[in-house]
Amino acid sequence: MKNLLHYSTIVSLIALIVLCLAWEGWLAPVRPGGSLLVVKAVPLLLPLFGILRGKIYTYQWSSMLILLYLSEGAVRAWSDHGLGAVLAAVEAVLSVVFYLSAVFYVRVSARR
Repeated sequence: MKNLLHYSTIVSLIALIVLCLAWEGWLAPVRPGGSLLVVKAVPLLLPLFGILRGKIYTYQWSSMLILLYLSEGAVRAWSDHGLGAVLAAVEAVLSVVFYLSAVFYVRVSARR
């Protein structure tokens, strides 16, 4: 169970990084030709190596960081139209997967 949670956290984090870069870079940027919002992927790089190594402290603080992406995804899914709304919904789903995987990974690790 611990391995499944670890890998689902890794996959959702990497997918969220790729989604943020693709979304604001060329799929549906706020401004044609790309937008500076592509830098929103940078904070997601901060916990990457700790998550890859399975560090509990990184799981704890990154589960709070990911709530910002859940909020943005929910708001933009509600307010955007077309592909932007779909990408925002995907961002929200990936954020929820990351959050739940991280929280349960910490919980399972604490029992051992």
